Amino acid sequence: MPPTTTMPPLFFPDTAGQALFDAAGPRPQFLVDSAKLAVVVAGLEPGQQIPPHPEAMAVYHFLAGEGVMTVEGQPFAVTAGATVIAPPGSARGLHAESRLIFLAAKSGA
Repeated sequence: MPPTTTMPPLFFPDTAGQALFDAAGPRPQFLVDSAKLAVVVAGLEPGQQIPPHPEAMAVYHFLAGEGVMTVEGQPFAVTAGATVIAPPGSARGLHAESRLIFLAAKSGA
C-alpha cells in the first residue's frame, strides 16, 4: 500500500514571479519548507551577493539574469537555464551581474 501524504500537490505557474527583491539583500521565499525538503526562490539585484558559506547538498537552477556562482572556489558563469549542483558541505556563494532569479532545493536531514 502506498504511503499517505498530508501535503497537497503544489503548482507555481510563474516561479520567477515569486522572487522578491530588496536593496538590503536577498529575501528568499520558501516554496516548500519541510523536514525532508526545502525549496526557495530568490532574487538578487545587480551587484548583490551571497558570500561563500558551507551548506548541505543543494541544486540551484537559474530562472533569469546573469551572475557567477562559486563552489569550493570554482567559478561558474550562470544564466537563465543553468543548473549548479553543490556537493554536501561545499562552500558556495553567488554574485549577481544583472537582476538574477534562482530556485534552490536541498534535502533536510
